[in-house]
Amino acid sequence: MSTFSLDPEFVRSLAKLLDETGLTEIEFSEGDRRIRLNRQPAPVTTYAAPMAGPVAATAAAPAAAPATPAGPPKNAVTSPMVGTVYLSPEPGAAAFVKVGDKVPEGATLLIVEAMKVMNPIRSPRSGTIGAILVEDGQPVEFAEPLVVID
Repeated sequence: MSTFSLDPEFVRSLAKLLDETGLTEIEFSEGDRRIRLNRQPAPVTTYAAPMAGPVAATAAAPAAAPATPAGPPKNAVTSPMVGTVYLSPEPGAAAFVKVGDKVPEGATLLIVEAMKVMNPIRSPRSGTIGAILVEDGQPVEFAEPLVVID
């Protein structure tokens, strides 16, 4: 029966590779020898915020404002995926668009990075950029409003 000698420096280099690439698992095999490193993400602990007790209404209290409808703002372009938003093609470069810019249909508005792939988000219609609702490097969820085109 053969023995498996493990080089600690090799294991450290694989662990460093996991850190550098953001991967959670890496496997290396050579001949009949195989090593697999698996890094589990740290558990997230959440705490419930204490709830305030009921407040008695007073006769002088103003009427509550009507609730605003939930959902994206009118004419908003929403994210088609979960990822990270980038407003320019590369760090230090000018943003694709800014508030007040006129854009044609199909123009690149920003990039959403998902799984190490840069996905250009294009304008679905011609118009003027009314608002940019995200910041550079911000994580976004599916259907989150990104830009308003008036």
